[in-house]
Amino acid sequence: MKSDVEIAQAAAMKPIVQVAAELGLSEDDLELYGKYKAKVSLDVWERLKDRPNGKVILVSAINPTPAGEGKTTNTVGLGDALRKLGKKVVIALREPSLGPCFGVKGGAAGGGYAQVVPMEDINLHFTGDIHAVTSANNLLAAVIDNHIHHGNELGIDPRRITWRRVMDLNERALRSIVLGLGGKANGIPREGGFDIAVASELMAILCLASDLEDMKARINRIIVAYTYDNKPVTVADLKVAGALTLLFKDAIKPNLVQTLENTPAFVHGGPFANIAHGCNSVMASKFALKMADVLITEAGFGADLGAEKFIDIKCRFAGLKPDVVVLVTTVRALKSHGGVAKADLGAVNMTALEKGMANLSKHIENVAKFGLPAVVAINAFPTDTVEELAFVENRCQALGAEVALSEVWAKGGAGGEAVAKKLLAVMEQPRQFRFLYDEKLPIKQKIEIIAKEIYGADGVNFSASADKTIAELTTLGFDQTPVCMAKTQYSLSDDATKLGRPTGFTVTVREVRVSAGAGFLVAITGEIMTMPGLPKRPAAEMMDIDNSGRIVGLF
Repeated sequence: MKSDVEIAQAAAMKPIVQVAAELGLSEDDLELYGKYKAKVSLDVWERLKDRPNGKVILVSAINPTPAGEGKTTNTVGLGDALRKLGKKVVIALREPSLGPCFGVKGGAAGGGYAQVVPMEDINLHFTGDIHAVTSANNLLAAVIDNHIHHGNELGIDPRRITWRRVMDLNERALRSIVLGLGGKANGIPREGGFDIAVASELMAILCLASDLEDMKARINRIIVAYTYDNKPVTVADLKVAGALTLLFKDAIKPNLVQTLENTPAFVHGGPFANIAHGCNSVMASKFALKMADVLITEAGFGADLGAEKFIDIKCRFAGLKPDVVVLVTTVRALKSHGGVAKADLGAVNMTALEKGMANLSKHIENVAKFGLPAVVAINAFPTDTVEELAFVENRCQALGAEVALSEVWAKGGAGGEAVAKKLLAVMEQPRQFRFLYDEKLPIKQKIEIIAKEIYGADGVNFSASADKTIAELTTLGFDQTPVCMAKTQYSLSDDATKLGRPTGFTVTVREVRVSAGAGFLVAITGEIMTMPGLPKRPAAEMMDIDNSGRIVGLF
C-alpha cells in the first residue's frame, strides 16, 4: 500500500481555477498561489450573501486513542461520497500546524484515498496564514515590552503581562523563560514564555471574524496585561490594532484547494481544539454555505471538546445551525477505550469492545442534548471482524443513532457512500437545534453545565486562583460570554488516563483566562499546556526531500 504522501503525489489535480468554476467563481474572484491553491477574494461575499444557506454536516468523533479514528479522513471521504451522489458539496477543514506535523501527527490533510491536496503544501507553509498569526502576535508582544521600556505611560505591571510570544513549532524549552536580560538597553527583565502559534488569541480571532473591520474591533478588545492598580490594558490602549489587522489582509481570505477526487475544499484557520474553539474559520464556512447544497466540516478532537465548542461558540457567533453530526469511531479505538494495549488491538476482545462502547454511547447522548441527530461512521480496518462490527452497529441502533461502515481510507468517495446515504436521509428529518447553555449565566454555572452534561462529572472544583479570577472577570463585565473549556482530548474527564465513560469524578478548573477579542472565556483544567513538546521520536525524523524536491515521510 502506498503511503499518504505517495498517494497525494500521484493525484490528478485540476487547476484550482477549474475547481472554483464548479462553485460559480471566476479567475477574477481568486488570488492564485500557484496552479492548485487560491484565496477567495472578500468581494465575492457581496454577490453571495443573499443566497440561501446549504445544509451543515458536522464531523466529530469519540475521544481519540493511540489506535487512531480518522476524523479528517472521513470528513474528506464523505464529502467526495456526497458529491458522487449528486450533491454540490464544499468541505471546510482547519489548517495543519507545523508543530504537530513535525512532532506527533506527521501531517493533517486526511489519509489514504481521502485527502486534500496539494498535501505537502497544506501541511507545510501553505499560504502563510499561520505565519501571519505568528508575526502579528509577536509584534504585539514587542510593542508591550517597548512601551514599558519607554516610560510605561499606561502603568503596566510587568508581573501581570498576560500576552505571550508564539512560534509554530513544539518547543518545551521555551514555555517559561526570562526576557530582557543584558542591561538597561535590552528592556525590563521579566518572566515570559512562548505558546504554539495556533494557541494565540489572534488565531481564534482570525477564525471568528466576519470581515476586516470585525477583526480590527476584536483585536482592539484583546487584554494584554493589567496595571499596578489592577485595570486591564488592551490593544486599543497601545494603539496598534490597525497595524496588527493589516498583517491579516491576506490571511483572512479563505483558502481553496481540492480533494483527491477534485471536490472543492476550504482549508482555513486552525486553533487547537483542547485550548481553543477548534474549528475552521467562520469566513470559510459562510462562503461554503452560500456556494453549496451541503457543507461538511470538522471540529477538533472528540465531540466533548470539538462538537461542543463548534456549537456553543462558533455557531452562536456565526448564526450556523448544524443539521446532523457524524461521530467517527473504529473497532480498534473502542477496544482501546476498553483497556486493550495498542499492540493487542488486532485480536477479538468482545469484553473490551463492550466496555469501550460506553465512550461512543456518551457522545451519541451528548449530540442529542443539542437537539441534533447522530450518524456513526465506523472507520474500517482489515482486522475488524463481522462479529465486532455487528455488535457496534446493533448498539448504535439501540441508542437511536444511524450507523454505517466507512471505507474511505481505502476506497475514497466510493467507500463513503453508505454513510453518505444515511446522512442525506437524516438531514431531512425535523430537529430542534439548541445551545447547551445561556451565555448570560454566571461563569461557574456555565462551566458546571458543560462538566456535568457533556463530560458526566459529578461537579467542578475551582482553585483559589480561578475563584479570584472569576470574581474579577465578573466585575469587569466579562461574565456574559461563552466558555471555552481547555481539557485533555483523551478522556471525557480532565484526567487523560480515565478512558471509556468514567463516573464518580469531578473536574478541577485551575485557571480562567479571558479572550476578550475572541469573545470567550477559557477555563483551564488538568495539565493542559499551550506549548506542546516533542515525543522521543518526532515525526520529523521520518521526513526527507530529494534533489528534485520530492518529499517523503509526511503522513
